[in-house]
Amino acid sequence: MSLSVKIKKRYGSFLLDSEFECGNEVLALLGASGCGKSVTLKCIAGIDRPDEGRIVLDGRVLFDSRKGIDLTPQERCVGYLFQQYALFPGMTVAQNIAAGIREKDKSIRNDLVKDMIRRFRLGGLEDQRPSQLSGGQQQRVALARIFASQPATILLDEPFSALDSYLTWQLETELFDILTDFRGTILWISHDQGEVYRNCAKVCVMDAGRTDPVVPVKTMFRDPGTVSAARLSGCKNFMPAQRSAGTTIAFLPQWNLELQCGRPLPEHPFTLGIRAHDLHPAGKDKVNCLPCTLLRVTEDVFSVILTLAVQGAEAQATTLRMEIPKPSWTALPCGSALEVDIAPDHILILK
Repeated sequence: MSLSVKIKKRYGSFLLDSEFECGNEVLALLGASGCGKSVTLKCIAGIDRPDEGRIVLDGRVLFDSRKGIDLTPQERCVGYLFQQYALFPGMTVAQNIAAGIREKDKSIRNDLVKDMIRRFRLGGLEDQRPSQLSGGQQQRVALARIFASQPATILLDEPFSALDSYLTWQLETELFDILTDFRGTILWISHDQGEVYRNCAKVCVMDAGRTDPVVPVKTMFRDPGTVSAARLSGCKNFMPAQRSAGTTIAFLPQWNLELQCGRPLPEHPFTLGIRAHDLHPAGKDKVNCLPCTLLRVTEDVFSVILTLAVQGAEAQATTLRMEIPKPSWTALPCGSALEVDIAPDHILILK
């Protein structure tokens, strides 16, 4: 099983330039709202038409602008789970599931509906309409309809965005278990870093309509490579930098200091990233000591977030965000001096 996408589509001043390939795996398209994730899915499903490019699923050409190929959504064998599930409000659960079945034989259709109702734990809800169901039940009906259509690929467009947060964890686990049995390509659209890390094998970051290369999800979080990928992976601190005298020494002009990095640095200017939880109070073996002034203390549920100003920095220099567990925080008043340290291997070097 494989999916190859290379398409462009313009919406006014916005240009979608989406290119990636994936096999029999769960691939995340990770990006901020409005970056082009959902448009990409709609082009794959045949709901939107690219201006140019090519989409190939398991050797079948779904779209090719040069050859004039543009299969209908029904011909593409693509299962699409919309954000709001797109169930037919006037149909029952059983009728909604049956709507996804291509088989014409009535007895086979009825058997398949019964199998989907059993598989997705919808027994007793066959005659209910979508408005009578909970959000989780609606999601299971939508998934049952997709699986009943026997798709070659499944597209998940932010599958938990329509649910209350307290339901998400249980339904995420259920969805993961359901998808484990699927033998094909799954595209999982999300802007949630944790959701992607828990459920996807690989990730393709999207930023302003463009796709980054596909990488293993753990690689992206360990070494994002770009500012946009690092921001989506949860990094909060970014600072312009340049290589200093040594090949692994970064000079930060705004902070007027140098940091030892864990790898050779590029000759051209770059951006340095520091995750808030990788900063620690400086100890005896400090390597990259940052003398700071405490500006603000923000108490979160399980941690304390510190806003720090690096001493000796320019007046308009970027402040530093540090996050530590509550039990580790020794309360200090704002205005206090505080030295923090970052391990060289934890510094991100970004384009």
